[in-house]
Amino acid sequence: MSTITTDICVIGAGSGGLSVAAGAVQMGARVVLIEGHKMGGDCLNYGCVPSKALLSQARAAKAGVEVDFGAAMEHVQATIAVIAPHDSVERFEGLGVQVIRGWARFADPGTVEVEGQRIRARRFVIATGSRAAVPPIEGLESVPYMTNETIFDQIDCPGHLLIIGGGPIGLEMAQAHRRLGARVTVIEGARALGRDDPEAAALVVETLRREGVEIFEHVQVEKVAGRTGAIEVQVRGGTIFSGTHLLVAVGRTPNLERLELDRAGIRHTRAGITVDAQLRTTNRRVHAIGDVAGQGQFTHLAGYHAGVIIRSVLFGLPAKARHDHIPHVTYTDPELAHIGLTEAEARKRFGARLSVHRIGYDQIDRAQAEGRTEGFIKLMAVGGRPVGVTCVGAQAGELIAPYAVAMSNRLKLSAIAGTVLPYPTLAEIGKRAAGAYFSPRLFDNIYVKRVVGAVQRWLP
Repeated sequence: MSTITTDICVIGAGSGGLSVAAGAVQMGARVVLIEGHKMGGDCLNYGCVPSKALLSQARAAKAGVEVDFGAAMEHVQATIAVIAPHDSVERFEGLGVQVIRGWARFADPGTVEVEGQRIRARRFVIATGSRAAVPPIEGLESVPYMTNETIFDQIDCPGHLLIIGGGPIGLEMAQAHRRLGARVTVIEGARALGRDDPEAAALVVETLRREGVEIFEHVQVEKVAGRTGAIEVQVRGGTIFSGTHLLVAVGRTPNLERLELDRAGIRHTRAGITVDAQLRTTNRRVHAIGDVAGQGQFTHLAGYHAGVIIRSVLFGLPAKARHDHIPHVTYTDPELAHIGLTEAEARKRFGARLSVHRIGYDQIDRAQAEGRTEGFIKLMAVGGRPVGVTCVGAQAGELIAPYAVAMSNRLKLSAIAGTVLPYPTLAEIGKRAAGAYFSPRLFDNIYVKRVVGAVQRWLP
């Protein structure tokens, strides 16, 4: 068995692993990148890229454009194909990365084995991501079902798509398939979009219901049976939902099984690999980033983690990962975006120190001009700084961006309130929310009025 010696060995060629590999090699480090499946990982092949491509086709169908389901899926695959070269073996080898295709496993605390080769490295970065979780439902193992990894392989539109799980993936796929012609039923064991602000989540759920998506909340699935074209989902109480296809979308589980982490002294749980604030594992030579690190499951989080690793490993800087400023978006229509604490979390943490400011889309001239007045932004603020923001409505994922800048850089709300924006734009909603924080302090303050009165009497 041959041995390769390198500075950094990256395991996993998803968004986080690719960012570490590209950054490190271009800064002069020797890098080995190992990938056992598809370059680009879940985001490119099964997640962000295909889902948003399908949603774009569904949005066109909602606007009245005639969209064939098969053509929509062709658009999905074409989109992946356009982006894939950026994540390809050829590109990374061109940068100077040594790419090895195969499944890596630790042989000892400082050695990884793959495809008959040993890799010894000064530092290892585990970036193996996650996959769709499969719940222990009776009968599921014998029933054909889809996850986000297989749903984009369809050619024909399902007659009636049953979805177990009312989280972001479940509702995005529910709306997309409904708009493209399928009947859709979502079965959720708790509250749909249960991790989001209840008021914002309710607006999304109600919109999907108006479009014809059947959503059943607080319903526990007990058993599934059938075959493609005739699938039954039985829930607690005996009710049976019948459909033609089944999508399981109940969350994600980290990809750990092949790594043999115990050989390297790396502690882990079902949630992922245990890491400290510098993303180091219990083996100080090994870091973990992205989904597998159990800190959250977002492509942009993995990219952020990669930046932390590069500062720490390449430059020896005391870089630590924060997670209070990581936004997330559900790309339904309306979109639901959030950063920081929810209102309930903020009230629990800050009590009377918290102020909450809510601005509706109907107060924004551009939203009125476009007839898209449904939705709102909700700002949670303490001491002149944002601690959380929820936005639901048109382009909410774009409108959360100024608050992502503010919270990443610990800016005060005055930075947003004092920004001059072009008129009319939807972005005014964020500025309006920041201004709402200052309004009572200026307009309802007796001392401010006394000072203004005195100045007016003194001025010539």
